[in-house]
Amino acid sequence: MAERTVLFGGRPLALAGPALQVGDPAPNFRLVDTSLQERQLSDWAGKIRVLSVVPSLDTPVCDQQTRRFNQTLNQSGSDVVVLTVSMDLPFAQARWCGNSGLEQVITLSDHRDAAFGIAYGTLIPALRLESRAVFVVDPEDRLRYVEYVPELAQHPNYAAVEAAVAALRR
Repeated sequence: MAERTVLFGGRPLALAGPALQVGDPAPNFRLVDTSLQERQLSDWAGKIRVLSVVPSLDTPVCDQQTRRFNQTLNQSGSDVVVLTVSMDLPFAQARWCGNSGLEQVITLSDHRDAAFGIAYGTLIPALRLESRAVFVVDPEDRLRYVEYVPELAQHPNYAAVEAAVAALRR
């Protein structure tokens, strides 16, 4: 099998884990929230979950991605939850949340063991960062949208993610 990569400034970096596909079961995870509590996918069972994966909230594209999804998708009703996943420490995530002015942001850290990154195929081992990706998980825990952004500095396809969420709400 060919090695999966993501580009960083045009330079390829290897990714760990599988390339998940639409229709696959969403892997469960154990991540840490800003209050240092362990959280898992099932904590939001029965909801449409948008997993917005970013390298670091302290970068402009990650900041914009997190703001965009939390402003557009969290306003669409209580059946949708946006979970922002990064390798940032929970303390850094909490600082970002406090400075962002967004009240409904849920950030989750994969810093402990990178198990999310390995399960979802987003871990960049050489940098110990997550690559940029978006997954939409339906209420039955199936992946209904999968996007691995090919270049870390690029934005995801916001309109496609929003359309995938809208289709699940019908």
